[in-house]
Amino acid sequence: MTAKSMMPYVEGNSAIRAMFEEGARMAKEFGKENVYDFSLGNPSVPAPAEVNQAIRDILDEEDSLLIHGYNQSNSGYEDVRSIVAEHLNQLHGTAFTAQNIIMTVGAASGLNVALKTLLDPGDEVLAFAPYFVEYGNYAKNHGAVLKAIPANIPSFQPNLEALEREISGKTHAVIINSPNNPTGVVYSEETLQRLAAILEAKSAEIGHPIFIISDEPYRELAYDGVTVPYVTKYYRNTIVGYSWSKSLSLPGERIGYLVIPSEIDDFENAVTAANIANRVLGYVNAPTLIQRVAARCIECSTDIDAYDRNRRALYEGLTEIGYECTKPEGAFYLFVKSPIDDDVEFCALAKKYHILVVPGRSFACPGYVRIAYCVAHDTIVNSLPHFRELLEEIRG
Repeated sequence: MTAKSMMPYVEGNSAIRAMFEEGARMAKEFGKENVYDFSLGNPSVPAPAEVNQAIRDILDEEDSLLIHGYNQSNSGYEDVRSIVAEHLNQLHGTAFTAQNIIMTVGAASGLNVALKTLLDPGDEVLAFAPYFVEYGNYAKNHGAVLKAIPANIPSFQPNLEALEREISGKTHAVIINSPNNPTGVVYSEETLQRLAAILEAKSAEIGHPIFIISDEPYRELAYDGVTVPYVTKYYRNTIVGYSWSKSLSLPGERIGYLVIPSEIDDFENAVTAANIANRVLGYVNAPTLIQRVAARCIECSTDIDAYDRNRRALYEGLTEIGYECTKPEGAFYLFVKSPIDDDVEFCALAKKYHILVVPGRSFACPGYVRIAYCVAHDTIVNSLPHFRELLEEIRG
C-alpha cells in the first residue's frame, strides 16, 4: 500500500511530465511530425564530440577500479573538484579550492543536499514565482515549507518588496534561479545587490543567517551578450548548485556540483554536513566516470546558437500573431501570457491543435504558459500556423 506521506506527491504529479507522456501518446496516434511538443526541457542539441571522446579515452587510459569504484570522499574526486574550482576562479575572479566543491548527482540532488544541510523541520524556504515546480517538493523532503513570493509582472525580476514582507524568524533560505525556468529572465546585478542588502539586514534582525541557494543549470545559455552575475560575489551566505545537463546536453548523466564558499557562516560544519547529506540521502557520490568526463570537458560547451535561432523564431512568430510574451535572455523557455484567464483551459484547447505547452500555475504563476523551445527548428516553424489558428478560435 502506498505511504500516506506520498499521496500529496501522487495527487500533484508534475504537469510537465504528464504533458510529456501525453506527447508520446499523441505522436503514436498522429505522427511525431504532426505534434508540437514544447513540454519538457530536454536538450535538443547533441553533447559536444569531446564528451564521447573523453569517455573512450578515460576507459582506455585510466584505472578501471578507480573510474568505477566508490570515491574516497563523498565530495567526489579531489582532482576533479580542483579543476572545477580553478575553472570558476578563471571565469568569475573567485578564490575557490577543492574544499569548496562537492560533486553531485545533477543539480536536483545538489539542491536537496543544500536543503538537508541548512533546514530543520518547520523551517521556511522562499522562492520567487514563477519557479521550477519541484522546489516545493524538495522543501517537503526535509520537513520544510516553501513559500512563493508573487511574480513581478511583466519584468519577472524578483519581487523584492514582497520578499521583505514575507521573511520571518522561520526563514532560512531563498532559492533563486537565473537564467530562469520558466521565463528565461536573467536576474540583473542591481537585483542581486538589492537582494543581498535585504537579506543582510533581515539576517541581523532575526538573529540567524538567511542563505541564498542559487540554482544555475542554465548559466551558459544566455543570449544577446547578456552577462549572468555570479551570486557569491554579492552575498557571502550563498550556496550555488550547478549541473552540466544543459551546458553539455547531459541530463541523463546526472552530474553537477555544489559550491560552498569558505566565507559562509559555520563553513566547516556546513561542508561536513553536506558530505553526510550526500551520503544519507542515498547519492553516496556523484557518478565516477562522468565526474572525470566533466573535468576533461570543463572548457567545452554545447552549441547555443541553435537555441538562439529557435528563441528568435518563436518569439518573433508568436508576437507577430498576437501573443504577449516575455522575451527570454537565457535558458530555453518562453513564458507566454495565456489569451484566456485559465491557463489550464488554454493548454487543453491547444492540444486540439496538437500543441503541448505547460500551464503557468505549475510554476506558481497562473495566467501564463511555458513553451520549451529546445526542439527541432522545424517544430517551431511548423507550429506557428497552428498557434495562429488557436488564437483565432479563442478570439472568435
